[in-house]
Amino acid sequence: MMDNVSQITMFFLSGLNETNNYRFTLFFLTLLCYCVILLVNISVIVTIIMDKNLHEPMYILVCTFCMNGLYGTTGFYPKFLWDLLSPVHVISYSGCLVQAQVIISFAFSDLIILSVMAYDRYVAICRPLEYHSVMSKRRLIMLVCYSWMTPFCIIGISTFLTSRLRLCSPYIGKFFCVNWMIVKLACFPAQTTVNGIVIHINIIIHLIHALFIVLSYMYLMKTCADSIEKRAKFMQTCVPHLTSLLIFLVSILFDAMTMRYGSKDFPQVFKNFVEIEILVVPPLINPLIYGFKLTKIRNRIMVVLTLKNK
Repeated sequence: MMDNVSQITMFFLSGLNETNNYRFTLFFLTLLCYCVILLVNISVIVTIIMDKNLHEPMYILVCTFCMNGLYGTTGFYPKFLWDLLSPVHVISYSGCLVQAQVIISFAFSDLIILSVMAYDRYVAICRPLEYHSVMSKRRLIMLVCYSWMTPFCIIGISTFLTSRLRLCSPYIGKFFCVNWMIVKLACFPAQTTVNGIVIHINIIIHLIHALFIVLSYMYLMKTCADSIEKRAKFMQTCVPHLTSLLIFLVSILFDAMTMRYGSKDFPQVFKNFVEIEILVVPPLINPLIYGFKLTKIRNRIMVVLTLKNK
């Protein structure tokens, strides 16, 4: 049984080796970014929870989206900030697996939440008379649980399989942990066959969700084209979702292209920026989009700010 268990207890992260000369500047910029992410996401979450007028499916899903952003960034920023002030960048074996689980499940959960949002908008615009019966409280709870638990369990299987690999190197060429980087350290390629199958199944499942989102919004655009009222509703409630989807897809595409093509030709600083983008841009921009674009949330935040100023 011991042959299936790695003897490595610590990983060395080499992704920050070229940042030593300006690590204090990077630390303060990262700390500022993380504080802003916490502020904007918590503001939207608290606003939705405290205002009963916002206890509607669309706003509950926005709240879920922001909570997921906090979940993903919490799995990255505290450790990253610590590493920026540390001369040696290391992470424990178990800590690496936990971080990989959190970051990847966060990314996939974002995509599934966006697919649930697309379904919600489809029902609201195309079947408005049935909206409250279709998007009942029970179904909403099931959809929220589905958007969180599905990626967590699927990635959990991949993480469990990764934990059973015998590794021959403790060096990871990134500044945070992801499953595929740990799998690359396996002593015997034959060991990783099942991991590869599970990874491809993960990709297919989430590509199906992405395809569902695209087809849903294409259908919504076609449906709303002939109605001024529906067109206005689409612009008001669907544009923030489409913007979030675009930001998510661009972040994933940049990371995937850098991993797949010519990653050795790019400087380490550029690769670091691309890798961290999905943990910076979506969690920072999404709550701002919903806070300013969705009228009820914007009005509620403005009321709170006005009362504080008085």
